[in-house]
Amino acid sequence: MDSIIFDLDGTLWDSREAIAISWNQVFEGLEEGSFSITKEDLTAMMGLQIDEIGEKLLPQLPAAKRKELLDQCSQVENEYLVENGGILYPEVENVLASLAERYKLFIVSNCQEGYIEAFLKYYGLQKYIQDFENPGRTGLLKGENIKLVMDRNNLAAPVYVGDTEKDREAAELAEIPFVYAEYGFGKVQNADYTIKSFSDLTNLFQRKT
Repeated sequence: MDSIIFDLDGTLWDSREAIAISWNQVFEGLEEGSFSITKEDLTAMMGLQIDEIGEKLLPQLPAAKRKELLDQCSQVENEYLVENGGILYPEVENVLASLAERYKLFIVSNCQEGYIEAFLKYYGLQKYIQDFENPGRTGLLKGENIKLVMDRNNLAAPVYVGDTEKDREAAELAEIPFVYAEYGFGKVQNADYTIKSFSDLTNLFQRKT
């Protein structure tokens, strides 16, 4: 194993409340009627691409209007996260610092462009993450983005760490092992490895060296 690729939501942090706050700022006073979302509404959406989220949350709107609204939500969300952050899971920075001494670290998340950057900037974690990718920049599925990161960084033996079945499927598409973050938002069967907290990665990857 030479590298670790991380999912973001449900793996490194929980941004649901911050997203709900920022999106509700956009939803207030819309001509089409007043909408609002809660942290609980977002739970089942975490890990989906933005257009999939829009179809589930705002099915009553025409596709063009939904895209326009979600683009605005994404921009406001990124700005809010840069200033306010989300909830970083315990020991994330300490574990990343330890792992970065032995492995190359990356992030691949189903998010808009600017979202991963907001996460890294708020917590000052840029020094640990060598590269990242998302469909907002490439238009690709998560598994394809994992392969893209693997190819451009010449990774020979990475693993992917995530918290949903879609994350497991993405790792399978990329033909790499999957580590299930059980503390996150999803339920996964048949993961290669399972962790109950982020700090479990330290012992898991020590065993794999």
